Amino acid sequence: MHSAENRDRVPASTRLYPACRPFDDRMLEVSGGHRIHVEQCGNPAGKPVVVLHGGPGGGASPNLRRFFDPTRYRVVLFDQRGCGRSEPHASVASNTTWDLVSDIEIIRKTFGIDRWIVFGGSWGATLGLIYAQSHPDRVRHLVLRGPFLFTEAELDWFYGGGAARFFPDQWRKFVGVLPERERGDVIGAFHRRLFSDDPAVQTRFAHAWSNWENALASMGAAGNAVPLSTGYALAFARLECHYFVNRGFLDGDGFILRNMSRIGHIPGTIVQGRFDMVCPPSAAFELHDAWPESRLHVVGDAGHSVTEPGIAARLVETMDRLR
Repeated sequence: MHSAENRDRVPASTRLYPACRPFDDRMLEVSGGHRIHVEQCGNPAGKPVVVLHGGPGGGASPNLRRFFDPTRYRVVLFDQRGCGRSEPHASVASNTTWDLVSDIEIIRKTFGIDRWIVFGGSWGATLGLIYAQSHPDRVRHLVLRGPFLFTEAELDWFYGGGAARFFPDQWRKFVGVLPERERGDVIGAFHRRLFSDDPAVQTRFAHAWSNWENALASMGAAGNAVPLSTGYALAFARLECHYFVNRGFLDGDGFILRNMSRIGHIPGTIVQGRFDMVCPPSAAFELHDAWPESRLHVVGDAGHSVTEPGIAARLVETMDRLR
């Protein structure tokens, strides 16, 4: 099954499903004073799949329900700690990768699910891989889009000047809010301000942080950021920066690739945009090389976002095939 497929086109007939209406919508109490929002939609008796959103701090959009045939899948979505409808909002207390892995297990046990498909993109792919490595007996298949492996090289690409070579105008806006002497450590400099005692400072730097990634997320954006609400920007920027400054709370650089033997037997599908500026294709290829049971699809005319038509179509096609 270890094969790479480099296709510039996907079937034009592939389409997103209508967003199914949740049949279960609740708040779950978890550790550290957090309450996470969880919903289920689709067929209660269908094949279970858990959806892991990006960020950290992005939240679960209703659009994430649209990749699954609602007559065949039981879709579980949740807002990770501190974002979306989970509480407390934008909180980083008791908010680590390992807390999130624990939350996924709480959800699985609460809903009486034995094994499920794990579906995630970007940071959601990171979390999906780490969850699978922690609980390999609970994962039937991994479907990952634009994977981020949480390596120093990836952080340096996006916050150390790599992506800036393609978008120098957006990079100047991004680092322009910092004194020149602090631009050698962009993540650290933003972290200090995102956790300032001044709400106005937090807000200003949250929008600057979020706009940089937003502007590069899709080919259609063409370097232009879509306006974001302050609430969303605060959660996204604070949580993402918190995880980045702590290097994902992982044991050293390359943690995920070092532990791929734990899930080498689990089948997986990787969908990668050829022109992904946020999570460049090299990570997807490294992951594929380390994963005997993986299949890699490279979508030629696509960037990072799950809304890219080619990526969305390939994800729907993958889920239709798995059913």
